[in-house]
Amino acid sequence: MDAHEVDGGWRRATRLLFAPRCLVCRERGHKGVDLCASCAEQPPWNLVCCERCGLPMPVAGACGDCLRKPPALTHTRAVFVYGFPLDRLVPRFKFHRDLAAGRLMAGLMAGSLASAPRPDAIVPVPLHVHRMRQRGYDQALELARPLAASLGLPLRTDLLQRVRATAPQSELDADQRQRNVARAFVVPPAVLPPPHVALVDDVMTTGATLQAAARTLLKAGVMRVDAWVCARVP
Repeated sequence: MDAHEVDGGWRRATRLLFAPRCLVCRERGHKGVDLCASCAEQPPWNLVCCERCGLPMPVAGACGDCLRKPPALTHTRAVFVYGFPLDRLVPRFKFHRDLAAGRLMAGLMAGSLASAPRPDAIVPVPLHVHRMRQRGYDQALELARPLAASLGLPLRTDLLQRVRATAPQSELDADQRQRNVARAFVVPPAVLPPPHVALVDDVMTTGATLQAAARTLLKAGVMRVDAWVCARVP
């Protein structure tokens, strides 16, 4: 056996040993991604939805709630409907320190968001400092950082601060969520905001957190605020 055959065999063995594995079912990854071919076919893309809040709908446009009471957000791009396999990936990323799941989510988002209206900057929805210490990382920032790099957009972590330690939104109903995040965010007075920003977060349920952040940015002088989220709860 010559050196070329040895090197070729070693490379093949290395590819097999370190091939990506599906983060959902642990089967072999597909096309260099940490999803197998079966799971990669199943993400519920949110292709037809309300343009203002991302709610899945039978036809495109604005939903009844957004027509009756226009939200602070100009446009929402929710890449997926929350369901399999996102319901496996999101909790692992958000609550169990699985940053590989976050990188996969950001990669899946990037292709879809390339066609979204282009903002002047990406702004991750920040955690309060106490929650940050408990969790050890900010899941919105872990999504926003690779998105900004992939799309060639500035990442602004200085633009929005969370100044109130709020209860977890998942434990509250819709009305409680709105009260919970009221006055939770500020824009530092020395910061000059750009005219158009996109807020990044992992999941949008009622949208209370994103709306509160958007209202704060608009009051500070931002002209347009969009939301970019991985998944929308129907």
